Amino acid sequence: MQHSNEFMQLCDEARAQIEEVSVDEVAQMLDNNELPVLIDVRETAEFVAGHIPQAKHLSRGIIEIHVHKLIPTKDTPAILYCGGGNRSALSAANLKKMGYNHVKSMAGGVRGWHAAGYEFVKD
Repeated sequence: MQHSNEFMQLCDEARAQIEEVSVDEVAQMLDNNELPVLIDVRETAEFVAGHIPQAKHLSRGIIEIHVHKLIPTKDTPAILYCGGGNRSALSAANLKKMGYNHVKSMAGGVRGWHAAGYEFVKD
């Protein structure tokens, strides 16, 4: 999908404020049972179609409202992901503004996860 220059600038500004992790790092954490809270910020239909094992769902439109249900304290480590890494970067930047200091975004998102050949599940 082609995004506007303005949207990409907004995403780049968000990325400058947050930490990102690679799909390989997330897969290694999953394999080692060291995965922090993993949140899929895609739309509900996207999540239902398939997601990373152990992921919880809070779409981008509601994550700031309901984040406290999945991230119990502001010191709880969490990783957010989306389709390509843009929505998760924006969400992570907002959560950081809310005081969640250990939230990261998975660079490359689901597309990167698929490209690397990692497991995807449907509930």
